[in-house]
Amino acid sequence: MKKPPVSPPDSASALAGLPPQADIRSASPPQPDAAGAANTSVASSAAELPLARSHDFPATGNWPLLSLATALLMLFLWWVSTVTGWLPPLVLPSPAAVGDAFLAAQRGELQGGHSLFEHFAWSTGRVLAGLLLACVTAIPLGLLMGVSRLARSVFDPPIEFYRPLPPLAYLPLIVIWFGIDETAKVLLIYLACFAPLVVSARAGVRSASAEQINAAQSLGATRWQVLRHVILPAALPEILTGLRIAVGFGWTTLVAAELVAATVGLGQLVMNASNFLRTDIVLMGILVIGTVAGVFDLIMRQVERKLVPWKGHS
Repeated sequence: MKKPPVSPPDSASALAGLPPQADIRSASPPQPDAAGAANTSVASSAAELPLARSHDFPATGNWPLLSLATALLMLFLWWVSTVTGWLPPLVLPSPAAVGDAFLAAQRGELQGGHSLFEHFAWSTGRVLAGLLLACVTAIPLGLLMGVSRLARSVFDPPIEFYRPLPPLAYLPLIVIWFGIDETAKVLLIYLACFAPLVVSARAGVRSASAEQINAAQSLGATRWQVLRHVILPAALPEILTGLRIAVGFGWTTLVAAELVAATVGLGQLVMNASNFLRTDIVLMGILVIGTVAGVFDLIMRQVERKLVPWKGHS
């Protein structure tokens, strides 16, 4: 019996991998497998996600007009609360009464007979003396504690013990040990400024990376040169921050320091006025102390911008 003739396979069908005598146009498209479907879904979902937003730190400084508007608003609220009689003059004197007290103090018509400039000069001298002594002693000690475990073990316990104590707690001891002259006042301010400077200098040492120190030592730098040219510049931002905090502590401790038999000074002026219920003089003294402390802080900010211009831009 003869077999039926078999036609040769179509060349297009053979190339497409289809059975013979099959039409390419009738062939269904290949279905993607499970892995391909998963990849497609992941790609489509990733395309739908929003782009990540980078965090931008706010610019340094503030808006002067907004700061001025805030101060004027506080002054307006003060004036309204006194004019409307919401608060009696004994509790909150009016801005006009505080201005009269300021002029009287400037003319030396208050208790003691000293002008406001004399009170300011004595108080500023005491704060600066205590702050300078703290800088001379606290910053080197903080750097030493940052690089030496022995120094940390010796000095850390007494500093951490007295650091949280309020100045009024050890004021009687200072009076007993050093008397009631200027030494006791300056020493009290010195102790208030000493602790934050030590802590900030010790923490600033950690800002110097090991790579910087190793690179300096590989170039032949001595330990003193590493401390001078690597560790100290790295710790300088922390030291300046501690210095700003120390200035605030110095002015905060001023009133307590001038309690020690002082006859002149802004703190003494405020305390004497409080004994006679002169709230206008008390508020005037508070405003003067706050203004002077604010000026000191502005000066420290300018010094910080000059000495460490890279701070906040890394």
